[in-house]
Amino acid sequence: IPITSASYFATMTLDQVRHVFRSDTEVPIPLIEERHRVLNESGTVLLEKFGGSFLTCVKMSGKSAQKLLRLVLENFPSYRDEAVFERKKVSFYKRAQILVADTWSVLDGKGDGFFDDISSLTIFADYRIPQVLVHLKAMKYSEELMKKLREGMMFQSGDREEVEIRGCTIWCCALICKHLLELYEKKGQDMCEKINAVLLDYHLWDYAQSHREEMKDTPFHRVRCIYY
Repeated sequence: IPITSASYFATMTLDQVRHVFRSDTEVPIPLIEERHRVLNESGTVLLEKFGGSFLTCVKMSGKSAQKLLRLVLENFPSYRDEAVFERKKVSFYKRAQILVADTWSVLDGKGDGFFDDISSLTIFADYRIPQVLVHLKAMKYSEELMKKLREGMMFQSGDREEVEIRGCTIWCCALICKHLLELYEKKGQDMCEKINAVLLDYHLWDYAQSHREEMKDTPFHRVRCIYY
């Protein structure tokens, strides 16, 4: 982000954010106050710590996806996507990981966008990917959970069911990647650079977009928070 953009984000008013995210319908975009706060926060952090440019963060990562991820988490509070499950802290970091992955993707994995540990990222656990996995029968919900989803229950970020859905999504996709790599290994092909959670996420998201009609009977979990 150029310095001028960072300055703009840091000083945007709530009314300006409402105008930018204005709806085509009578329904306003949700969490507008939170969106405003996060934009101001991100712009301010970029200006104060990184000279107004996210590229500075990327260069500081030393071509490591994990180091860039830590830089984002340490400096931008809104990316700290964490919860407590059975008295243990669990971390999803959906937005932080997709920020790193999209940087890698946009820069074609070259130059500043080359990360030698890009495969260390997990799937980006949101609401759409688990829906696809259930639709494809890679995951299965209990009857009790499915009933709640079909009734449109609104979960809170950190609710047990929400954490379980996201956690199982990550584990399921890790198993898919592992199985694919094993299949290619049996054929004598090394596909480590072509099969990872980032590319699997992109594929599943595109699948969801192009198969909306087929998936309409598979419910997704509903939650309003800043982490997806």
